[in-house]
Amino acid sequence: MLENIAKEIRKVETDTYFGSVTAVQGLFIEVSGIRAQLSIGDRCKIYNAHGKIVPCELVSFKNDKLLFMPYDSLNGIGLGCRVEVENSKPVIYPHLSWLGRIINSFGEPVDGKGPLIKGDKAYYIKASPPPASKRKRVKGKVDLGVRAVNTFLTICKGQRMGIFAGSGVGKSTLMSMMAKNTDSDVSVIGLIGERGREANEFVEDVLGPEGLKKAVLVLATSDESPLMRRQAAYTSMAVAEYFRDLGNGVLCMMDSITRFAMAQREISLSVGEPPASKGYTPSVFAELPKLLERAGPGVDKGTITGLFTVLVDGDDHNEPISDAVRSIVDGHIVLDRAIAERNRYPAINILRSVSRTLPDCNNDEENASVNKARKYISSYEDMAELIRLGAYKKGSSREVDEAIFYYPKIEAFIAQKKNENVTLAEGYEQLKQILETEFKV
Repeated sequence: MLENIAKEIRKVETDTYFGSVTAVQGLFIEVSGIRAQLSIGDRCKIYNAHGKIVPCELVSFKNDKLLFMPYDSLNGIGLGCRVEVENSKPVIYPHLSWLGRIINSFGEPVDGKGPLIKGDKAYYIKASPPPASKRKRVKGKVDLGVRAVNTFLTICKGQRMGIFAGSGVGKSTLMSMMAKNTDSDVSVIGLIGERGREANEFVEDVLGPEGLKKAVLVLATSDESPLMRRQAAYTSMAVAEYFRDLGNGVLCMMDSITRFAMAQREISLSVGEPPASKGYTPSVFAELPKLLERAGPGVDKGTITGLFTVLVDGDDHNEPISDAVRSIVDGHIVLDRAIAERNRYPAINILRSVSRTLPDCNNDEENASVNKARKYISSYEDMAELIRLGAYKKGSSREVDEAIFYYPKIEAFIAQKKNENVTLAEGYEQLKQILETEFKV
């Protein structure tokens, strides 16, 4: 605590600027009387009628008026409420001791374990990604403990993958399996706009004491303001960048990018930005690459491997956010509702999913096994209707006969229990054994 206080004192500036609330409309707070030079993204504190401090962010200008949006509730804010300009910049000060903690969008503890130690270096919430010409290459596999992902959709250090699915198909469950079983040095998990009860469940049931030791959770629940939900994504990435700069292999997971986009849409529509596609404003599609590009290899040894879930609206995988994210990331894992309804979990559709690091990250033997298995899945799916109807006659095609023989075994291989952990080596060996099973005519 003394160390934190000393650092805050050193950052204090002598000048303080004040203004007052002149109007409240919708999500906006109109402020006048501030003579300081402010820019978009700067923050102020509003003292409401109950004496509570409500942090706000400058989002727009209207003539000589400043338009702010609150990070908290508007309750108690009225005409004449005092507004004070914050001297602090939108930064956080991560520290190694943050491992094992749950924080909010401001980098403040919300787990009841006491205050956080602040580091010496400031990390901007909205930092720019490293220069493209100076970044290292994506290389070296990441073990995520999920058989289907490790083999068919191998992910490398510094890669960015999207997990696409409709509601209730298993995105969060798949992400929790990866968070628990990964061999990454550090995990940074952003729960953005999610259910409040999921935080403790994630810590106790998924990560456990061992997993929590090397993880930081950033939490913004669905009832919080759009500014808090949006900033949770930026804060998650800033924390990941801190651990990357220490030379760690960081696994940064966000659930979900869609709710980040929804929060940005709420903010943009409030400031009068016209909708472009299905209600999403142009700024949403401008902010997505700025966020997602921050994941990836660093300039030095550290990497950020990004896993971003996307809530597919109406099971339409070509809806605007899905389409935008898919064009930015380095591959996509598609979860299929039809597969989930057959009770096969994780409900990954192997044929519709792709990892852009394949086949370069595998050796020839591994690629041969994966390609052979995908061929059997494809051949079976092409003839699935005829097979189910009994219209296919055995012996008509050796390729289809082989697919019928191997398909149930490959399906059983893809299926995995929530608490099961399968390493990269084990996954490839199990797949090899299946494909070496002798096919009898």
